[in-house]
Amino acid sequence: MAAVGRMRRRLRRWARRGWRALAYLWRRSLMVRSVAITVMTTGLAIGIIGTAVMISISNNVYAQRRDQIEAESARATIVAQGIFDAATAAEDNNQTELETLQNDAQQAILSNTTSPGGTSIAIERTPGQSTPQILQTIVTPGFPDEVITDDLRKAVGKDTGRLSLQPVQLRDAHGRQPGLAVGSTLQIPSAGQYELYLVYDLSDAQQTLDFVSQTLSIGGVALMVLIALVTSLVVRLVVVPIRGAAETSRKIASGRLDERIPVKGQDDIATLARSFNGMADAVSRQITQLAELSRVQQRFVSDVSHELRTPLTTIRLAGDVLYDARHAFEPAIGRTAELLHTQVERFEMLLADLLEISRFDAQAVQLDTEPVVPAALATDIVDEFRPLADRAGIELQLVTPGGHTTMQLDAKRVRRIVRNLVGNAIEHGEAKPVQVIVDSDARSVAIAVRDHGVGMPPEDAARVFDRFWRADPSRKRTIGGTGLGLAISLGDANLHGGRIDVWSRPGEGSTFVLTLPRTEGAMPVTSAIPLPDLDEPYDGPRAVREDA
Repeated sequence: MAAVGRMRRRLRRWARRGWRALAYLWRRSLMVRSVAITVMTTGLAIGIIGTAVMISISNNVYAQRRDQIEAESARATIVAQGIFDAATAAEDNNQTELETLQNDAQQAILSNTTSPGGTSIAIERTPGQSTPQILQTIVTPGFPDEVITDDLRKAVGKDTGRLSLQPVQLRDAHGRQPGLAVGSTLQIPSAGQYELYLVYDLSDAQQTLDFVSQTLSIGGVALMVLIALVTSLVVRLVVVPIRGAAETSRKIASGRLDERIPVKGQDDIATLARSFNGMADAVSRQITQLAELSRVQQRFVSDVSHELRTPLTTIRLAGDVLYDARHAFEPAIGRTAELLHTQVERFEMLLADLLEISRFDAQAVQLDTEPVVPAALATDIVDEFRPLADRAGIELQLVTPGGHTTMQLDAKRVRRIVRNLVGNAIEHGEAKPVQVIVDSDARSVAIAVRDHGVGMPPEDAARVFDRFWRADPSRKRTIGGTGLGLAISLGDANLHGGRIDVWSRPGEGSTFVLTLPRTEGAMPVTSAIPLPDLDEPYDGPRAVREDA
Protein backbone atom coordinates (compact mmCIF):
# COMPACT_ATOMS: atom_id res chain seq x y z
CA MET A 1 0.00 0.00 0.00
CA ALA A 2 2.84 2.38 0.81
CA ALA A 3 4.41 1.76 -2.63
CA VAL A 4 1.06 2.41 -4.33
CA GLY A 5 0.66 5.65 -2.37
CA ARG A 6 4.14 6.80 -3.38
CA MET A 7 3.40 5.97 -6.99
CA ARG A 8 0.16 7.97 -6.89
CA ARG A 9 1.89 10.95 -5.34
CA ARG A 10 4.61 10.73 -7.97
CA LEU A 11 2.04 10.60 -10.76
CA ARG A 12 0.19 13.59 -9.31
CA ARG A 13 3.48 15.50 -9.05
CA TRP A 14 4.33 14.70 -12.66
CA ALA A 15 0.82 15.75 -13.72
CA ARG A 16 1.17 19.08 -11.90
CA ARG A 17 4.57 19.69 -13.49
CA GLY A 18 3.20 18.88 -16.92
CA TRP A 19 0.22 21.16 -16.39
CA ARG A 20 2.45 24.01 -15.20
CA ALA A 21 4.71 23.53 -18.23
CA LEU A 22 1.71 23.67 -20.58
CA ALA A 23 0.34 26.73 -18.78
CA TYR A 24 3.74 28.42 -19.08
CA LEU A 25 3.89 27.70 -22.82
CA TRP A 26 0.32 28.93 -23.24
CA ARG A 27 1.08 32.23 -21.49
CA ARG A 28 4.48 32.90 -23.06
CA SER A 29 4.23 31.56 -26.63
CA LEU A 30 2.02 33.22 -29.22
CA MET A 31 2.83 30.43 -31.66
CA VAL A 32 1.64 27.72 -29.26
CA ARG A 33 -1.62 29.59 -28.59
CA SER A 34 -2.25 30.25 -32.28
CA VAL A 35 -1.57 26.67 -33.35
CA ALA A 36 -3.57 25.22 -30.44
CA ILE A 37 -6.59 27.46 -31.06
CA THR A 38 -6.49 26.76 -34.80
CA VAL A 39 -6.22 23.00 -34.27
CA MET A 40 -9.02 22.97 -31.70
CA THR A 41 -11.41 25.01 -33.85
CA THR A 42 -10.50 22.99 -36.93
CA GLY A 43 -10.97 19.72 -35.03
CA LEU A 44 -14.37 20.89 -33.80
CA ALA A 45 -15.42 21.86 -37.32
CA ILE A 46 -14.12 18.59 -38.79
CA GLY A 47 -15.87 16.63 -36.05
CA ILE A 48 -19.22 18.35 -36.68
CA ILE A 49 -18.95 18.08 -40.47
CA GLY A 50 -17.67 14.48 -40.31
CA THR A 51 -20.49 13.45 -37.98
CA ALA A 52 -23.09 15.05 -40.25
CA VAL A 53 -21.57 13.37 -43.33
CA MET A 54 -21.38 10.02 -41.55
CA ILE A 55 -25.00 10.22 -40.42
CA SER A 56 -26.09 11.13 -43.95
CA ILE A 57 -24.10 8.27 -45.48
CA SER A 58 -25.37 5.79 -42.87
CA ASN A 59 -28.98 6.78 -43.46
CA ASN A 60 -28.53 6.58 -47.23
CA VAL A 61 -26.80 3.18 -47.13
CA TYR A 62 -29.39 1.77 -44.71
CA ALA A 63 -32.30 3.15 -46.76
CA GLN A 64 -30.95 1.65 -49.97
CA ARG A 65 -30.26 -1.69 -48.30
CA ARG A 66 -33.71 -1.68 -46.71
CA ASP A 67 -35.44 -0.96 -50.03
CA GLN A 68 -33.41 -3.73 -51.69
CA ILE A 69 -34.26 -6.25 -48.95
CA GLU A 70 -37.93 -5.27 -49.00
CA ALA A 71 -38.10 -5.76 -52.77
CA GLU A 72 -36.31 -9.12 -52.56
CA SER A 73 -38.53 -10.30 -49.71
CA ALA A 74 -41.68 -9.31 -51.57
CA ARG A 75 -40.51 -11.12 -54.69
CA ALA A 76 -39.55 -14.22 -52.71
CA THR A 77 -42.92 -14.26 -50.97
CA ILE A 78 -44.75 -13.96 -54.29
CA VAL A 79 -42.66 -16.76 -55.84
CA ALA A 80 -43.21 -19.07 -52.86
CA GLN A 81 -46.94 -18.34 -52.79
CA GLY A 82 -47.10 -19.02 -56.53
CA ILE A 83 -45.44 -22.42 -56.08
CA PHE A 84 -48.07 -23.44 -53.51
CA ASP A 85 -50.96 -22.02 -55.55
CA ALA A 86 -49.91 -23.82 -58.75
CA ALA A 87 -49.64 -27.24 -57.11
CA THR A 88 -52.48 -29.55 -58.20
CA ALA A 89 -51.54 -32.14 -55.61
CA ALA A 90 -52.38 -29.82 -52.77
CA GLU A 91 -56.09 -30.60 -53.11
CA ASP A 92 -55.45 -34.29 -52.40
CA ASN A 93 -53.85 -33.49 -49.05
CA ASN A 94 -50.78 -35.40 -50.10
CA GLN A 95 -48.35 -34.53 -47.28
CA THR A 96 -45.37 -35.80 -49.25
CA GLU A 97 -46.22 -33.59 -52.17
CA LEU A 98 -46.71 -30.61 -49.87
CA GLU A 99 -43.34 -31.18 -48.26
CA THR A 100 -41.78 -31.32 -51.69
CA LEU A 101 -43.47 -28.05 -52.60
CA GLN A 102 -42.29 -26.59 -49.32
CA ASN A 103 -38.68 -27.48 -50.14
CA ASP A 104 -39.11 -26.07 -53.64
CA ALA A 105 -40.47 -22.85 -52.16
CA GLN A 106 -37.48 -22.67 -49.82
CA GLN A 107 -35.06 -23.04 -52.69
CA ALA A 108 -36.96 -20.46 -54.72
CA ILE A 109 -36.80 -18.03 -51.79
CA LEU A 110 -33.05 -18.53 -51.44
CA SER A 111 -32.55 -17.98 -55.15
CA ASN A 112 -34.43 -14.67 -54.97
CA THR A 113 -32.41 -13.23 -52.10
CA THR A 114 -28.96 -11.84 -52.77
CA SER A 115 -27.72 -10.73 -49.34
CA PRO A 116 -23.88 -10.86 -49.31
CA GLY A 117 -23.94 -11.70 -45.62
CA GLY A 118 -26.39 -14.53 -46.11
CA THR A 119 -30.12 -15.03 -45.49
CA SER A 120 -31.75 -17.26 -42.90
CA ILE A 121 -35.24 -18.63 -43.61
CA ALA A 122 -37.96 -19.96 -41.31
CA ILE A 123 -41.42 -21.18 -42.40
CA GLU A 124 -43.63 -21.62 -39.34
CA ARG A 125 -47.33 -22.39 -38.92
CA THR A 126 -49.40 -19.53 -37.62
CA PRO A 127 -50.64 -20.54 -34.15
CA GLY A 128 -54.34 -20.72 -33.24
CA GLN A 129 -55.64 -22.40 -36.46
CA SER A 130 -58.38 -25.03 -36.41
CA THR A 131 -57.08 -27.04 -39.37
CA PRO A 132 -54.71 -29.93 -38.61
CA GLN A 133 -50.96 -29.28 -38.99
CA ILE A 134 -49.74 -31.22 -42.03
CA LEU A 135 -46.39 -29.55 -42.68
CA GLN A 136 -43.57 -29.19 -40.17
CA THR A 137 -41.65 -25.99 -39.52
CA ILE A 138 -38.75 -25.46 -41.89
CA VAL A 139 -35.73 -23.59 -40.45
CA THR A 140 -32.41 -23.17 -42.20
CA PRO A 141 -29.31 -23.98 -40.14
CA GLY A 142 -28.24 -21.14 -37.88
CA PHE A 143 -31.56 -19.31 -38.02
CA PRO A 144 -31.52 -16.75 -35.14
CA ASP A 145 -34.94 -17.52 -33.73
CA GLU A 146 -34.25 -15.29 -30.68
CA VAL A 147 -34.28 -12.14 -32.81
CA ILE A 148 -37.89 -12.74 -33.91
CA THR A 149 -39.74 -10.72 -31.32
CA ASP A 150 -43.35 -11.11 -30.22
CA ASP A 151 -44.21 -7.74 -31.75
CA LEU A 152 -42.98 -8.92 -35.14
CA ARG A 153 -44.91 -12.19 -34.84
CA LYS A 154 -48.11 -10.33 -33.93
CA ALA A 155 -47.66 -7.95 -36.88
CA VAL A 156 -47.14 -10.89 -39.29
CA GLY A 157 -49.99 -12.93 -37.80
CA LYS A 158 -52.53 -10.22 -38.64
CA ASP A 159 -52.09 -11.13 -42.31
CA THR A 160 -52.37 -7.59 -43.62
CA GLY A 161 -50.83 -8.59 -46.94
CA ARG A 162 -47.84 -6.37 -46.33
CA LEU A 163 -44.31 -7.13 -45.24
CA SER A 164 -43.28 -6.49 -41.66
CA LEU A 165 -39.68 -5.33 -41.12
CA GLN A 166 -37.69 -4.99 -37.91
CA PRO A 167 -33.98 -4.11 -37.32
CA VAL A 168 -32.20 -6.77 -35.26
CA GLN A 169 -28.76 -7.54 -33.83
CA LEU A 170 -27.08 -10.77 -34.97
CA ARG A 171 -24.29 -12.59 -33.19
CA ASP A 172 -21.31 -14.11 -34.98
CA ALA A 173 -17.66 -14.86 -34.31
CA HIS A 174 -16.80 -11.15 -34.60
CA GLY A 175 -19.45 -9.98 -32.13
CA ARG A 176 -22.72 -8.27 -32.84
CA GLN A 177 -23.65 -7.33 -36.39
CA PRO A 178 -26.69 -5.42 -37.68
CA GLY A 179 -29.45 -7.31 -39.44
CA LEU A 180 -32.98 -6.93 -40.70
CA ALA A 181 -35.87 -9.38 -40.09
CA VAL A 182 -38.74 -9.53 -42.61
CA GLY A 183 -41.98 -11.36 -41.99
CA SER A 184 -44.88 -12.29 -44.32
CA THR A 185 -47.66 -14.93 -44.59
CA LEU A 186 -48.12 -17.88 -46.96
CA GLN A 187 -51.46 -19.53 -47.62
CA ILE A 188 -50.86 -23.26 -48.23
CA PRO A 189 -53.88 -25.21 -49.57
CA SER A 190 -55.04 -27.97 -47.16
CA ALA A 191 -52.36 -26.88 -44.62
CA GLY A 192 -53.57 -23.43 -43.56
CA GLN A 193 -51.61 -20.21 -42.95
CA TYR A 194 -47.87 -20.21 -42.48
CA GLU A 195 -45.47 -17.41 -41.61
CA LEU A 196 -42.34 -16.76 -43.63
CA TYR A 197 -39.41 -15.07 -41.77
CA LEU A 198 -36.33 -13.90 -43.60
CA VAL A 199 -33.34 -12.60 -41.57
CA TYR A 200 -30.79 -10.68 -43.60
CA ASP A 201 -27.21 -10.10 -42.43
CA LEU A 202 -26.19 -6.44 -42.95
CA SER A 203 -22.55 -6.88 -41.97
CA ASP A 204 -21.51 -5.88 -45.49
CA ALA A 205 -23.23 -2.51 -45.09
CA GLN A 206 -21.65 -2.11 -41.66
CA GLN A 207 -18.22 -2.84 -43.11
CA THR A 208 -18.80 -0.19 -45.74
CA LEU A 209 -19.78 2.33 -43.05
CA ASP A 210 -16.78 1.37 -40.91
CA PHE A 211 -14.49 1.90 -43.87
CA VAL A 212 -16.05 5.29 -44.61
CA SER A 213 -15.77 6.26 -40.92
CA GLN A 214 -12.13 5.18 -40.77
CA THR A 215 -11.35 7.07 -43.97
CA LEU A 216 -13.04 10.22 -42.65
CA SER A 217 -11.17 9.93 -39.33
CA ILE A 218 -7.78 9.46 -40.97
CA GLY A 219 -8.49 12.28 -43.39
CA GLY A 220 -9.62 14.55 -40.54
CA VAL A 221 -6.51 13.86 -38.48
CA ALA A 222 -4.28 14.36 -41.52
CA LEU A 223 -6.09 17.62 -42.29
CA MET A 224 -5.63 18.84 -38.68
CA VAL A 225 -1.92 18.01 -38.78
CA LEU A 226 -1.57 19.80 -42.11
CA ILE A 227 -3.44 22.85 -40.81
CA ALA A 228 -1.26 22.86 -37.65
CA LEU A 229 1.90 22.82 -39.78
CA VAL A 230 0.63 25.55 -42.09
CA THR A 231 -0.49 27.66 -39.11
CA SER A 232 2.86 27.26 -37.37
CA LEU A 233 4.67 28.31 -40.54
CA VAL A 234 2.42 31.33 -41.06
CA VAL A 235 2.60 32.40 -37.41
CA ARG A 236 6.35 31.90 -37.41
CA LEU A 237 6.64 34.46 -40.21
CA VAL A 238 5.09 36.99 -37.83
CA VAL A 239 6.36 35.78 -34.44
CA VAL A 240 10.06 35.64 -35.35
CA PRO A 241 10.22 39.33 -36.38
CA ILE A 242 8.20 40.25 -33.26
CA ARG A 243 10.68 38.37 -31.08
CA GLY A 244 13.52 40.14 -32.84
CA ALA A 245 11.83 43.50 -32.21
CA ALA A 246 11.30 42.61 -28.54
CA GLU A 247 14.94 41.59 -28.13
CA THR A 248 16.10 44.78 -29.84
CA SER A 249 13.81 46.84 -27.58
CA ARG A 250 15.27 45.12 -24.53
CA LYS A 251 18.80 45.91 -25.66
CA ILE A 252 17.91 49.54 -26.35
CA ALA A 253 16.27 49.80 -22.93
CA SER A 254 19.45 48.44 -21.32
CA GLY A 255 21.45 51.29 -22.86
CA ARG A 256 22.64 49.81 -26.16
CA LEU A 257 21.18 52.63 -28.26
CA ASP A 258 22.90 51.49 -31.47
CA GLU A 259 20.88 48.25 -31.74
CA ARG A 260 18.48 48.04 -34.70
CA ILE A 261 16.13 45.50 -36.29
CA PRO A 262 17.38 43.90 -39.52
CA VAL A 263 15.20 44.95 -42.48
CA LYS A 264 14.45 42.30 -45.12
CA GLY A 265 12.08 42.67 -48.05
CA GLN A 266 9.33 45.19 -48.69
CA ASP A 267 6.38 43.62 -46.84
CA ASP A 268 4.51 44.88 -43.77
CA ILE A 269 7.06 43.37 -41.38
CA ALA A 270 9.85 45.20 -43.18
CA THR A 271 7.83 48.43 -42.99
CA LEU A 272 7.38 47.87 -39.25
CA ALA A 273 11.12 47.25 -38.84
CA ARG A 274 11.99 50.44 -40.73
CA SER A 275 9.50 52.44 -38.66
CA PHE A 276 10.89 50.95 -35.45
CA ASN A 277 14.46 51.74 -36.48
CA GLY A 278 13.46 55.29 -37.34
CA MET A 279 11.81 55.68 -33.96
CA ALA A 280 14.88 54.20 -32.25
CA ASP A 281 17.11 56.68 -34.12
CA ALA A 282 14.96 59.60 -33.03
CA VAL A 283 14.78 58.40 -29.43
CA SER A 284 18.54 57.78 -29.38
CA ARG A 285 19.22 61.29 -30.63
CA GLN A 286 16.86 62.78 -28.07
CA ILE A 287 18.33 60.73 -25.24
CA THR A 288 21.84 61.75 -26.27
CA GLN A 289 20.80 65.39 -26.42
CA LEU A 290 19.00 65.22 -23.08
CA ALA A 291 21.95 63.45 -21.49
CA GLU A 292 24.29 66.10 -22.82
CA LEU A 293 21.98 68.86 -21.64
CA SER A 294 21.74 67.20 -18.24
CA ARG A 295 25.52 67.00 -17.98
CA VAL A 296 25.84 70.64 -19.02
CA GLN A 297 23.20 71.64 -16.49
CA GLN A 298 24.82 69.65 -13.70
CA ARG A 299 28.22 71.05 -14.55
CA PHE A 300 26.79 74.57 -14.71
CA VAL A 301 25.11 74.25 -11.30
CA SER A 302 28.22 72.76 -9.79
CA ASP A 303 30.52 75.36 -11.35
CA VAL A 304 28.27 78.27 -10.42
CA SER A 305 27.93 76.98 -6.86
CA HIS A 306 31.69 76.65 -6.51
CA GLU A 307 32.39 79.98 -8.13
CA LEU A 308 29.88 81.75 -5.90
CA ARG A 309 31.45 80.41 -2.74
CA THR A 310 34.50 82.73 -2.94
CA PRO A 311 32.63 86.05 -3.29
CA LEU A 312 29.99 84.78 -0.86
CA THR A 313 32.67 84.14 1.74
CA THR A 314 33.90 87.70 1.34
CA ILE A 315 30.37 89.05 1.55
CA ARG A 316 29.76 86.89 4.62
CA LEU A 317 32.82 88.24 6.39
CA ALA A 318 31.86 91.82 5.58
CA GLY A 319 28.28 91.17 6.59
CA ASP A 320 29.35 89.64 9.92
CA VAL A 321 31.35 92.78 10.70
CA LEU A 322 28.35 94.95 9.97
CA TYR A 323 26.02 92.62 11.86
CA ASP A 324 28.23 92.64 14.96
CA ALA A 325 28.30 96.45 14.89
CA ARG A 326 24.61 96.92 14.09
CA HIS A 327 23.84 98.46 17.49
CA ALA A 328 26.21 101.35 16.76
CA PHE A 329 24.34 102.29 13.58
CA GLU A 330 21.14 104.16 13.13
CA PRO A 331 18.03 101.94 13.46
CA ALA A 332 17.40 101.77 9.71
CA ILE A 333 21.04 100.88 8.96
CA GLY A 334 21.06 98.32 11.81
CA ARG A 335 17.94 96.68 10.43
CA THR A 336 19.61 96.56 7.00
CA ALA A 337 22.63 94.81 8.52
CA GLU A 338 20.33 92.20 10.11
CA LEU A 339 18.55 91.57 6.79
CA LEU A 340 21.90 91.25 5.01
CA HIS A 341 23.07 88.71 7.60
CA THR A 342 19.86 86.65 7.29
CA GLN A 343 19.87 86.58 3.48
CA VAL A 344 23.57 85.71 3.33
CA GLU A 345 22.89 82.72 5.61
CA ARG A 346 20.02 81.67 3.38
CA PHE A 347 22.21 82.11 0.31
CA GLU A 348 24.81 79.81 1.87
CA MET A 349 22.17 77.20 2.59
CA LEU A 350 20.91 77.42 -1.01
CA LEU A 351 24.42 76.96 -2.39
CA ALA A 352 25.00 73.96 -0.12
CA ASP A 353 21.69 72.39 -1.23
CA LEU A 354 22.44 73.05 -4.89
CA LEU A 355 25.82 71.35 -4.55
CA GLU A 356 24.15 68.39 -2.83
CA ILE A 357 21.51 68.13 -5.55
CA SER A 358 24.20 68.26 -8.24
CA ARG A 359 26.04 65.41 -6.50
CA PHE A 360 22.80 63.37 -6.45
CA ASP A 361 22.25 64.05 -10.14
CA ALA A 362 25.80 63.03 -10.94
CA GLN A 363 25.42 59.89 -8.77
CA ALA A 364 28.56 60.89 -6.92
CA VAL A 365 27.14 60.54 -3.40
CA GLN A 366 28.43 57.85 -1.04
CA LEU A 367 27.35 56.94 2.46
CA ASP A 368 29.66 57.45 5.41
CA THR A 369 28.12 55.00 7.88
CA GLU A 370 28.73 54.80 11.60
CA PRO A 371 26.96 53.21 14.58
CA VAL A 372 23.73 55.14 15.24
CA VAL A 373 20.84 54.60 17.67
CA PRO A 374 17.74 55.99 15.85
CA ALA A 375 15.83 56.70 19.05
CA ALA A 376 18.75 58.72 20.49
CA LEU A 377 19.18 60.62 17.23
CA ALA A 378 15.48 61.57 17.24
CA THR A 379 15.74 62.64 20.86
CA ASP A 380 18.63 64.99 20.07
CA ILE A 381 16.73 66.59 17.20
CA VAL A 382 13.58 67.05 19.30
CA ASP A 383 15.63 68.74 22.00
CA GLU A 384 17.22 70.93 19.32
CA PHE A 385 13.85 72.09 17.97
CA ARG A 386 12.05 72.38 21.32
CA PRO A 387 12.88 76.11 21.83
CA LEU A 388 11.60 76.89 18.32
CA ALA A 389 8.43 74.88 18.99
CA ASP A 390 7.86 76.69 22.26
CA ARG A 391 8.13 80.06 20.52
CA ALA A 392 5.56 78.86 17.97
CA GLY A 393 3.24 77.63 20.75
CA ILE A 394 3.59 73.99 19.68
CA GLU A 395 3.93 71.07 22.06
CA LEU A 396 6.65 68.79 20.66
CA GLN A 397 6.02 65.20 21.79
CA LEU A 398 8.43 62.26 21.47
CA VAL A 399 7.39 58.56 21.60
CA THR A 400 10.10 55.90 21.24
CA PRO A 401 8.70 52.38 21.78
CA GLY A 402 11.40 51.02 19.45
CA GLY A 403 14.52 52.00 17.57
CA HIS A 404 16.92 51.54 20.49
CA THR A 405 19.23 49.13 18.66
CA THR A 406 22.46 50.40 17.12
CA MET A 407 22.42 50.48 13.30
CA GLN A 408 24.99 51.35 10.64
CA LEU A 409 23.73 54.64 9.17
CA ASP A 410 25.06 57.87 7.76
CA ALA A 411 24.23 59.96 10.82
CA LYS A 412 24.64 63.28 9.01
CA ARG A 413 22.13 62.38 6.31
CA VAL A 414 19.59 60.76 8.63
CA ARG A 415 19.82 63.76 10.96
CA ARG A 416 19.24 66.06 7.98
CA ILE A 417 16.11 64.07 7.01
CA VAL A 418 14.60 64.20 10.49
CA ARG A 419 15.48 67.89 10.91
CA ASN A 420 13.67 68.71 7.65
CA LEU A 421 10.59 66.72 8.68
CA VAL A 422 10.42 68.20 12.20
CA GLY A 423 11.08 71.74 10.93
CA ASN A 424 8.29 71.44 8.33
CA ALA A 425 5.90 70.06 10.96
CA ILE A 426 6.58 73.05 13.23
CA GLU A 427 6.25 75.42 10.27
CA HIS A 428 2.79 74.04 9.37
CA GLY A 429 1.67 72.92 12.83
CA GLU A 430 -0.76 75.79 13.44
CA ALA A 431 0.12 75.86 17.19
CA LYS A 432 -1.06 72.26 17.59
CA PRO A 433 0.92 69.33 19.02
CA VAL A 434 3.54 67.62 16.86
CA GLN A 435 4.44 63.99 17.55
CA VAL A 436 7.76 62.35 16.70
CA ILE A 437 7.48 58.53 16.87
CA VAL A 438 10.33 56.05 16.61
CA ASP A 439 9.55 52.33 16.34
CA SER A 440 11.01 49.21 14.80
CA ASP A 441 10.27 45.63 13.85
CA ALA A 442 12.38 42.69 12.72
CA ARG A 443 13.14 44.24 9.31
CA SER A 444 13.00 48.03 9.58
CA VAL A 445 13.18 51.12 11.76
CA ALA A 446 10.68 53.93 11.22
CA ILE A 447 10.66 57.57 12.33
CA ALA A 448 7.29 59.29 11.91
CA VAL A 449 6.59 63.02 12.26
CA ARG A 450 2.92 63.91 12.69
CA ASP A 451 1.44 67.42 12.76
CA HIS A 452 -2.20 68.53 13.03
CA GLY A 453 -1.93 71.66 10.93
CA VAL A 454 -3.33 72.75 7.59
CA GLY A 455 -2.63 69.49 5.74
CA MET A 456 -2.66 69.01 1.97
CA PRO A 457 -4.95 67.55 -0.70
CA PRO A 458 -3.76 64.32 -2.44
CA GLU A 459 -2.53 66.15 -5.54
CA ASP A 460 -0.27 68.35 -3.42
CA ALA A 461 0.94 65.44 -1.29
CA ALA A 462 2.11 63.72 -4.47
CA ARG A 463 4.40 66.69 -5.28
CA VAL A 464 5.97 67.45 -1.92
CA PHE A 465 9.29 65.94 -3.02
CA ASP A 466 9.53 68.06 -6.19
CA ARG A 467 12.36 70.59 -6.23
CA PHE A 468 11.41 74.17 -5.31
CA TRP A 469 7.73 73.24 -5.02
CA ARG A 470 5.57 74.77 -2.29
CA ALA A 471 1.92 73.93 -1.57
CA ASP A 472 1.18 77.58 -0.66
CA PRO A 473 3.74 80.01 -2.14
CA SER A 474 2.05 82.97 -0.41
CA ARG A 475 2.45 81.47 3.05
CA LYS A 476 4.99 83.25 5.24
CA ARG A 477 7.83 81.04 6.43
CA THR A 478 9.16 81.30 9.97
CA ILE A 479 12.03 78.92 9.27
CA GLY A 480 14.40 79.65 6.44
CA GLY A 481 14.21 77.12 3.62
CA THR A 482 15.43 76.65 0.06
CA GLY A 483 12.66 74.47 -1.38
CA LEU A 484 15.09 71.55 -1.81
CA GLY A 485 14.91 70.04 1.68
CA LEU A 486 12.39 67.24 0.99
CA ALA A 487 13.98 66.41 -2.38
CA ILE A 488 17.36 66.00 -0.65
CA SER A 489 15.72 64.04 2.18
CA LEU A 490 14.19 61.61 -0.28
CA GLY A 491 17.58 61.15 -1.94
CA ASP A 492 19.20 60.48 1.45
CA ALA A 493 16.51 57.90 2.28
CA ASN A 494 16.98 56.15 -1.06
CA LEU A 495 20.72 55.99 -0.49
CA HIS A 496 20.05 53.95 2.67
CA GLY A 497 17.67 51.65 0.76
CA GLY A 498 14.72 53.23 2.57
CA ARG A 499 11.78 55.42 1.68
CA ILE A 500 9.60 58.29 2.92
CA ASP A 501 5.83 57.81 2.95
CA VAL A 502 3.36 60.72 3.09
CA TRP A 503 -0.14 60.95 4.51
CA SER A 504 -2.05 64.22 4.53
CA ARG A 505 -5.60 65.54 4.70
CA PRO A 506 -6.74 69.16 4.49
CA GLY A 507 -7.49 70.48 7.95
CA GLU A 508 -6.21 67.32 9.70
CA GLY A 509 -2.48 67.68 9.24
CA SER A 510 0.27 65.64 7.61
CA THR A 511 2.45 62.66 8.47
CA PHE A 512 5.86 61.80 7.04
CA VAL A 513 7.30 58.34 7.84
CA LEU A 514 10.97 57.60 7.22
CA THR A 515 11.55 53.84 6.94
CA LEU A 516 15.12 52.47 7.00
CA PRO A 517 16.06 48.79 6.60
CA ARG A 518 17.92 47.04 9.37
CA THR A 519 20.04 45.14 6.85
CA GLU A 520 22.12 47.21 4.44
CA GLY A 521 20.92 46.81 0.85
CA ALA A 522 17.52 45.31 1.81
CA MET A 523 14.45 47.19 0.57
CA PRO A 524 11.73 47.25 3.28
CA VAL A 525 8.39 46.06 1.93
CA THR A 526 6.42 47.19 4.98
CA SER A 527 7.07 49.88 7.58
CA ALA A 528 7.24 49.51 11.34
CA ILE A 529 4.75 52.41 11.47
CA PRO A 530 2.08 51.87 8.77
CA LEU A 531 0.41 55.12 7.77
CA PRO A 532 -3.19 53.99 8.50
CA ASP A 533 -2.21 53.39 12.14
CA LEU A 534 -1.52 57.10 12.54
CA ASP A 535 -5.21 57.98 12.18
CA GLU A 536 -5.78 56.45 15.60
CA PRO A 537 -3.89 56.80 18.91
CA TYR A 538 -0.53 55.07 18.50
CA ASP A 539 -0.45 51.62 20.10
CA GLY A 540 2.76 50.36 18.57
CA PRO A 541 3.45 48.52 15.30
CA ARG A 542 1.55 45.44 14.25
CA ALA A 543 4.77 43.63 13.39
CA VAL A 544 6.96 42.00 16.03
CA ARG A 545 9.28 44.55 17.61
CA GLU A 546 12.95 44.06 18.24
CA ASP A 547 14.09 42.59 21.53
CA ALA A 548 15.36 45.74 23.21
